[in-house]
Amino acid sequence: MGKEVFSDVLLSVSLFLLNPLLIIALIVAVLLGYFRVKRERRSFRVRMLPGLTELRRIISESWLHAIVLSILISGIGLVVDAGWLVLFCILSILALLTFNYKLTSPVYFATIAFFSLYAINYFAKDFGFRGWEVAAIDFFGELTITISVITGMLLVAEGLLIYKYGHRDNSSHLIQTKRGLQAGVFKAKRLWLLPVLFLVPGEMIGTYLPYWPQFTVGESAFTFVPVPLVIGFSQIARASFPENVFPQIGRAIAFIGVVVIAAGVAAMWMPVLGWAALLAGVAGRMIVSVVASIRERRGGYVLAPQSKGVVIAGVIPDSPGEKMGLLPGERIQSVNGLPVHNEKELYDAIQVNAAHCRLQVVDKDGEVRLMQQVVYRHDHHRLGILVVQ
Repeated sequence: MGKEVFSDVLLSVSLFLLNPLLIIALIVAVLLGYFRVKRERRSFRVRMLPGLTELRRIISESWLHAIVLSILISGIGLVVDAGWLVLFCILSILALLTFNYKLTSPVYFATIAFFSLYAINYFAKDFGFRGWEVAAIDFFGELTITISVITGMLLVAEGLLIYKYGHRDNSSHLIQTKRGLQAGVFKAKRLWLLPVLFLVPGEMIGTYLPYWPQFTVGESAFTFVPVPLVIGFSQIARASFPENVFPQIGRAIAFIGVVVIAAGVAAMWMPVLGWAALLAGVAGRMIVSVVASIRERRGGYVLAPQSKGVVIAGVIPDSPGEKMGLLPGERIQSVNGLPVHNEKELYDAIQVNAAHCRLQVVDKDGEVRLMQQVVYRHDHHRLGILVVQ
């Protein structure tokens, strides 16, 4: 029996790892890093972070959220339909393949999957597949409540991820303004993978894996199904710094999630509120994204060339610039006592005393501070500072 249990567990893990959504998400994470590095090299001739950074972060930043979601969904007993889960995964794959990560919010997948099932039930009531029948779904009953509550939870998780990680290590690159000048923008393009356990009625896995965890309530059987959920975030900040705008977006999304959860719970007494919760979640998520984009487009550029000094567009990790605490948006007025106005003057001034650099820096609040750093042979020749010129 022990060998059979181990064999079932090993097979189930293999099935999870071979899930097309998981494989595509990992490939897309690698491509995200590849295109980011190309964009940074095109602007600054050097990359800020290694190309596999996105792949390393895809689960490392979201595993705790996945565990909490699994515990809540399983603990509360939120049962989802197998057909809805399959459509959810298919929509996630299609969104990933577009590379437009404004579309990879789980609220879109959950809502479209729900109403797609309703459309199938309306136009093809006899449709079924291997024992699953769309006619058996009660669209004004338990499914409406569970889908809206789970969607709200996923929105809260999305908001918390954006709030905590959306502004970290954003990629800077240069663009040409309408006046023909160069300016810097911050581009966040993040992808998170959340392995979450869902409760599905019936023996979706137990039929093939007898020892897979499942339980019965009365005459009904339920199975735990592991599914890799994908959450994406894409936003450009040019009129504000990422740490000022992205956490606000995260808070707004999390608040929408709480509202959707509340409406989903209220659907226990008025089922139509579950439908309204899903539609409100989609509308709210779209409004947050559109409003944030409009505000950034209407404003100026926080990373724009200045007449006095050079503006920092980014700082390479583990470089002398990072050790000095330099931040994007700050302005370097002089290096080793020499005023600088462009990248060449910055490099020439560093060479005056390449072993020990002294910088006069104006921070975002306009305060001047003096900084110094010992530079070693292996350090970046421009102190790891990327500038707008």
